Amino acid sequence: MKKARVAVLLSGRGSNFVALQEAMARGEVPAEIVLVVANEPGAPGLEKAGGFGIPTAALPHRGLPRREHEERVVEVLRRAEVEWVCLAGYMRVLSPYLIGEFPQRILNIHPSLLPAFPGLDAQQQAWDYGVKVSGCTVHLVDGGVDTGPIVTQRAVETEGLASSDELAARILEEEHRIYALALRRLLTESWRIEGRRVVFAPMFS
Repeated sequence: MKKARVAVLLSGRGSNFVALQEAMARGEVPAEIVLVVANEPGAPGLEKAGGFGIPTAALPHRGLPRREHEERVVEVLRRAEVEWVCLAGYMRVLSPYLIGEFPQRILNIHPSLLPAFPGLDAQQQAWDYGVKVSGCTVHLVDGGVDTGPIVTQRAVETEGLASSDELAARILEEEHRIYALALRRLLTESWRIEGRRVVFAPMFS
């Protein structure tokens, strides 16, 4: 099977990027990361990408209109012949323009069981609310904030945890597992979107 060409967009440490890269290296996902893009030039994820020998691009957004910045992002993605885009801690809401350049081919992972606790500090939101179960969600990106069709989710219990930081760490462990799983399913199984969910069916009956 031909490997899909994937770009990762990140703003920080890139731990989910590393988990994806390692899963691909193990042959668990028929894809290769061909580019890592950061909107923060000092993002540690860029250095990690360099360690893997993956090309990088630092494209600061500050001082630029959103459209101009996203045009620069799309330019480097097109130049790298990217087919899929994975957001890994990319702290920017994508506009319809960028989403339209890769329709139903942009994935995001969020540290809650959406639609609960969208946006920033989801783990703290869940902790403050006192939930017994939280988790993480992989979804396709649409024009809203964490509102796209859900690909997969993984639950995490809060029992025995002492803080939101401990909850975040437990959720992150599951994020590292399900992101690669979700991408693998999208690449190897037939699927369709029904309302707010991604529905999978065997590729061969």
